Amino acid sequence: MEAIAVFGGGPSVSSSLHSAATDRNGRLSYPHKLILRTNHLAAFHPSLPFFCSPPLLHAKMRSKKNIFLPHLVASMEEVQETYIMVKPDGLQRGLVGEIISRFEKKGFKLTGLKLFQCPKQLAEEHYKDLKAKPFFPKLIEYITSGPVVCMAWEGVGVVASARKLIGVTNPLQAEPGTIRGDLAVQTGRNVVHGSDSPENGKREIALWFTEDEICQWTPAQAPWLRE
Repeated sequence: MEAIAVFGGGPSVSSSLHSAATDRNGRLSYPHKLILRTNHLAAFHPSLPFFCSPPLLHAKMRSKKNIFLPHLVASMEEVQETYIMVKPDGLQRGLVGEIISRFEKKGFKLTGLKLFQCPKQLAEEHYKDLKAKPFFPKLIEYITSGPVVCMAWEGVGVVASARKLIGVTNPLQAEPGTIRGDLAVQTGRNVVHGSDSPENGKREIALWFTEDEICQWTPAQAPWLRE
């Protein structure tokens, strides 16, 4: 008996496959043919696992076991910490509540919050990676010119998401809907700071907060934010 599977019409090249059966000794035999017309599958790369023979497919799966889907999902669901600071201009302009509200509405958890007058030594340590920049002295003067609001936030992917909420450094290039895009016009007065990596998030929280200033708690809305 012969079965034909056709993908599309027109002339095609056939490849013969066989459906398996079991003989008296329990071994596989192939009494029937299955002809698969595959001319319209030529656009697919031949190394794709859909078109590999079983041994090759299994080998490919074994070689890529480190990127199995559940592992990818787990890495995307990592709970992180980030340090967010409302700078002196944001505080003077009365934007603290607006900024906190954006992070709360996103679903992140506030674990640390304080109003703080930043000393020069702490400001220099925080911005030490920019020490060689010509604007460094002016930046330190700006950050220490008035109180700042220090915040520690926690959540899945919070570092990258917070950066998107804040917007790019230059407010004139920041997208509408971001904090800087909506609330600021100049790089030197860009309202808010956010950690640029999970590692820096932890470092900056430890720099600006003591251990007993961080509060661990469970929001009532947590079941409605994550499965």
